[in-house]
Formats: sequence, structure tokens, C-alpha cells
Amino acid sequence: MKSDRSSGFPVLLTFDLDAELLWTSRDPKNWNRPVALSQGAYGHREGAPRILNLLAKHGLRCTFFIPGMIIERNRELVKDIHAAGHEIAHHSYSHRWLESLTLQEEREEFEKTINLIANVTGRNPFGYRSPGAEFSPHTMDLLLEYGFLYSSNFFDRDAPYKHIVNGKKTELIEFPFAWVLDDAPFFLYSIQLVGRMIGRPSRITLLDRLIRYIRSHKNVWITRCDEVALALKDTL
Repeated sequence: MKSDRSSGFPVLLTFDLDAELLWTSRDPKNWNRPVALSQGAYGHREGAPRILNLLAKHGLRCTFFIPGMIIERNRELVKDIHAAGHEIAHHSYSHRWLESLTLQEEREEFEKTINLIANVTGRNPFGYRSPGAEFSPHTMDLLLEYGFLYSSNFFDRDAPYKHIVNGKKTELIEFPFAWVLDDAPFFLYSIQLVGRMIGRPSRITLLDRLIRYIRSHKNVWITRCDEVALALKDTL
């Protein structure tokens, strides 16, 4: 096996740390339902540390998409994720579905989480993944306004590309994905991965086996989304 390097074929293992917000964003009453919240809390209390240990064992740096409210509530964990060399990317603030927000509310969600990530990492986030796998009519314009380097939301291609907006090619790179590469439909399995699902003891072994399988091939580069975006931005 050759070492991971930027001349290899990029493989992006990404992790969504939604935690309790998957429940509270759908029904605010769930803030008062401790058993419901405990399902999401498993992601940051048990799943994320177990994932970090596995990635460290393999010497990998990946991308974690984290909502702003989870950063506020779990700042030490997010600092640990960043200190381990992983990218912290934008995943909204409250994880409310964007089509339910006004333009001002969506702008506030963008700005709060941009500031929270910058406070931890020292820079604005490069990447964005929406909650609920959908955009509002304003989302694309906001991504361009706030200078995001890449999005990981769309399902329409197999390879990265730059978005065309109003007939013009932009610098915003898309890393497309598909539900068959996500752990949610299989465990309610991404190469987009969710901490409370893939972080279970019985499932982390599958991630370990997947990483070993990927790295058994020549010329693969398992890395962060921002590093691949920077490597590709002048070629797409």
C-alpha cells in the first residue's frame, strides 16, 4: 500500500454530528423529552470519541460537519476534533430544515455557525452541508456571498464539479453524494457517516474494515474535503 498523498485518488470519509438536533429541530418539545434526546446524545458522548480513536489509529484526517448549536454545547469535543487535524465544516446552526426558515433566519444560521467554527479553528469554514439534504431558494446565493469553497449536498453527479448559477460558472465546488453512501438508510451506512450510528461498538468494526479495504489499494488519498477542494479548484 502506498501512503496517502495528494496525487492519489481522493476518498472522502465525512461525519455528521447532529446529536440531539435531529430530534429537536423537528419538534422543539423534544428538548423536554430526555429519552428522545438520549438517542442523539450518544453521538457526542460515545460515538464521536470512538470514531476519533479509530481515525487516529489509521493516521487519517477527515471532515466533520457540525451544527453551531452542537459546537456551543460540546465545545471541548469540537476542540478535540480540530486538534486531531480534522476539518470542521458548516452544518447549519439549529439543524432546522432550510425551507422552513425566512431569509433572515437562514442568514443568522449561516453567520452564527461561521463565527462559532472560526472561534475554534481560527478560520471561516470552507465547506457546507445542509440539514435535511435540501436548499431553500436563498441557500446557493448565501454560500456564494459567504465565500464557501465547497458544498456537499447534491446527488446529480459521480465526480466533483463547479456550480453554475444564473448561467455563470462559479468557484463553488460540489462534492456530490448519494444515500447509498450514507449510513442512515442502512443503520437509521458515507461514506457520509453519522456518529450515533457508525459509532456503535458493533458498527465501528465495519468502518475499520472499510478503511483497511480502501487503503489496501494503490494510489488512494483519504483526506479532508477542504484539501481535495483546494487541490481541484483550478482544474474543474
